[in-house]
Amino acid sequence: MPRSQSSSSSRRKARTTRTPRNLVAVPSAAEQAARPRNGDGGGLESTAPEPEAAEPEHVDRKTGDTGKATKTGKSGHKGKAGKSEAAHPEDTTPVAPALDDPRMSDVDEWGRSEHLRELVRQIYDPIYDHWFRVEWEGFDKIPAEGGALMVANHAGAIPTDAPSIMHGIERDLGRPVYGLADQIFKRVPVVNLGWSRLGGVQAHPDNAYRLLREQQQLVMVFPEGTKGPSKTYAERYQLRRFGRGGFVQIAMRSGVPIIPMAVVGSEETMPILFKLPMLARALGVPYFPITANMLLLGPLGILVPFPAKIRIRVLDPVRFDVPPDQARYSRSRVMDASEQIRQTIQDAVLDMLRKRRGVWSG
Repeated sequence: MPRSQSSSSSRRKARTTRTPRNLVAVPSAAEQAARPRNGDGGGLESTAPEPEAAEPEHVDRKTGDTGKATKTGKSGHKGKAGKSEAAHPEDTTPVAPALDDPRMSDVDEWGRSEHLRELVRQIYDPIYDHWFRVEWEGFDKIPAEGGALMVANHAGAIPTDAPSIMHGIERDLGRPVYGLADQIFKRVPVVNLGWSRLGGVQAHPDNAYRLLREQQQLVMVFPEGTKGPSKTYAERYQLRRFGRGGFVQIAMRSGVPIIPMAVVGSEETMPILFKLPMLARALGVPYFPITANMLLLGPLGILVPFPAKIRIRVLDPVRFDVPPDQARYSRSRVMDASEQIRQTIQDAVLDMLRKRRGVWSG
């Protein structure tokens, strides 16, 4: 092949191979006019305005600085935003009025329901008046206002003294009564809820302090604990030790008086003949009694008490000349006061028994 034809053929092949590469890499003139400049100095910027939607709202085309982007290309948009904020300087959403009490029911912070208490009072009222025929002595010694810690002896397999005291005060004095109860009530299903709805509160110094000192309520406590109701009939009206005097320290710390009460008649409402300790341990309860009610009434005797007349004597209030809200109080003084109150109630119980005509007539 001649040299001229060979070189000409080579040039045609070179042009053929270069032409496709140039067509892919080089955009058309219209595309170059529409494409934004990247600041490489290779030509003039396009004088045609660019649609705002094609550019990020806050990025500058040349420097990438967000502040410059707002200042140069988005000044109009920024002005509209500022005008909108000025038109609505604050939220105008209506706010619901604050409620005095967020609770929607009559259950207070301790779980007590006045509606349920009123219902129980209506049910218990004929039992109080006609079955137990409760009589009071010294009822006027219970304060009509202010906090006070009421202390009494406790008896009966299912004690009837606690509901009788609480019912009489709430009905005749018109003040709610909160009873400090042992933790056994918190462990038994259904019973724990029912007890709290009726005014029962777990026996704890902080709970008693809030009720007495901060809320100035009437509080009932039985210092014998479960040792009182678990006595057999042969041990009736023999008061057990009043613990370690914790109720005295609570009264001192709260700055309230102690109102001692002596109760006669509750021992005979459900007298315990003997107990089954092994069964009590298996059930996880302090005691499992076999009462005279069970022997005479059968299964009905588990809940139905005998109609023994109940008498309640309110003794003189005991006040302590010590400042409240102290971290500690004299241990010996607390124990002495506790034993003195126990002995005062014991003497009153024995005096009432001497004057009693009979178990059923009182």
